[in-house]
Amino acid sequence: MSNFTFLKKWQAIYDNATQSENSVYSDPRTCCFYARRTLEKAVDWMYRYDVSLTPPYDSNLAALIHEPSFKNNLAGGLFPKLKAIQQTGNRAVHSDSVISQDEALQILKELHHFLYWFYRSYSDQSLLLDQVFDIALIPHTLKIDANLIQQSTTILKQQAKQLAESDKSQAAIEAENTALSEEIRALQAKIATHKQKISHTVDSHNYNEADTRKFLIDLQLKEAGWDLTHKNTLEYEVTGMPNNKDIGFVDYVLWGDDGLPLAVVEAKRTMHSATKGRQQAKLYADCLESMFKRRPLIYYSNGYELFFWDDTYYPERQVQGYGTQAELQRIINRRSERQDLLTAQVNKDISGRYYQEEALRHICELFQEHKQRKALLVMATGSGKTRTIISLVDILLRHNWVKRVLFLADRNALVTQAKNEFNRLLPHSSPIILSSGLATIQNRVCFSTYPTMMNLLNEPAESRLLGSGFFDLVVIDEAHRSVYKKYRSIFDYFDALLVGLTATPKDDIDKNTYDVFGLESGVPTYAYEAEQAYADKFLVPPVCISVPTKFIREGVHYKELSHEEQDQWEEIPELDDRDQVLPSEVNRFLFNEDTVDKALKHLMTHGIKIDGGDTLGKT
Repeated sequence: MSNFTFLKKWQAIYDNATQSENSVYSDPRTCCFYARRTLEKAVDWMYRYDVSLTPPYDSNLAALIHEPSFKNNLAGGLFPKLKAIQQTGNRAVHSDSVISQDEALQILKELHHFLYWFYRSYSDQSLLLDQVFDIALIPHTLKIDANLIQQSTTILKQQAKQLAESDKSQAAIEAENTALSEEIRALQAKIATHKQKISHTVDSHNYNEADTRKFLIDLQLKEAGWDLTHKNTLEYEVTGMPNNKDIGFVDYVLWGDDGLPLAVVEAKRTMHSATKGRQQAKLYADCLESMFKRRPLIYYSNGYELFFWDDTYYPERQVQGYGTQAELQRIINRRSERQDLLTAQVNKDISGRYYQEEALRHICELFQEHKQRKALLVMATGSGKTRTIISLVDILLRHNWVKRVLFLADRNALVTQAKNEFNRLLPHSSPIILSSGLATIQNRVCFSTYPTMMNLLNEPAESRLLGSGFFDLVVIDEAHRSVYKKYRSIFDYFDALLVGLTATPKDDIDKNTYDVFGLESGVPTYAYEAEQAYADKFLVPPVCISVPTKFIREGVHYKELSHEEQDQWEEIPELDDRDQVLPSEVNRFLFNEDTVDKALKHLMTHGIKIDGGDTLGKT
């Protein structure tokens, strides 16, 4: 017997779940690895057969479970369970930290809750029975030698790689199996009908969300380096509460090396919004401030949403993780060390033009007076966006507003170019380009492309160099919609001041970009656009040169093509029912080598020449 016998209809899910169950006591690390793999199998099945789900941009497990249509499909309180399974499974493969039997058992329980919901939602049985987790069904096999458990990290990494390759091959085979598509469509329709029917029935299963909440909050605090065995961390008694007994018990108190409280954490049940813990957390902070003469920072969470509140300066905001002891101490220290930005002097050797100083003044006012944490600069190409940002970093460093800065761009060339400018104009910031091989990061200004940063953040928590509070300022070069669509999780992860740079005219920026910065559409923090730069004579307006190529001018007509070219036309699915491609559409459908060669020849012949005519200038 097994706790997962009810899943035998889904053989791959059942096999992985029982493998996890059989390993709880013998090898907790393997238990968590197979729990995560079981979750992957179930989630992949859901995306394949549940037509209400919209596949995200990426196929990894994190992207799949965070996709809005997936999260909205889950029963209340289930999402934190999935996060716990995913995160602990990552630890099992990528970290050598010990995973205890208790942790493995908790993960198995979370998996059981999710799989019961999965069974209830997708089983076609007419009578659905509740499935209660029975600890007595777990095999009590002898515990493996401790050295073998440590070695299993390496073994699991190899196994994970082999299984991933096997899954990929199987997916490719199934994708090519056209006969299977009819079966899939029939099952999709059947599932849609069942989900509609089951939505009218009450789910009386006890998902034990209080256990999940505590487990997940504990996990997140441990990831940030907090020792939960500290005698004063859990259920700390405070006096001064507005109740009959005058006392209360704080769920968690995070302490500094000086013996003073750095932060309180108030935990609410997952069925309740985290914001319900806001007032309770504030009362606890009041008590601790009265007792220790220093106001702690405030966290409140339901295990799903986490809010951070430094109520001496900023309104509360949602964050992705807890700060480390050093990061929270830095925020506390900044209360007294932070200097006035409104009287800051701009280094004119870096950015002395009037519009650059105006842009800096707007950002400083936004950060200090309006207590906003996000800004968007629209500045024409060539008007000195990078210089303006270097000046901003200089001001914020000198006035103790930031300690570390992250500069993100979408190409290595842009990252290198920006780093070289920082080296030249602000050398004491010790700029560095991040890579996966770094052991520590002591530099003030770090540079990275988006894919590199995604890889760094996908590292397991124990070996990840970058906590959510590591950077105090994040700069996004060439901020545009495609960046946010694919990489928004980076900006959500870091709890930092955020500044976006773009040369796109303010009226052409999409609403999504303004939303990211909390701005009204069409109203960036500051704009200095091309027409004004031309009028000020800081930029020279471009001169357009006509390139006489037939395809670009006239488009392409099927009947005018050779037989060979017509065959190529017919291989393009979008052109099946068309007999022409308009001039404006040429680049969407065709990459014509001869046209490119002609355009390049025209450029080399008629482009602007410098250095006595030997070099092509800006064209």
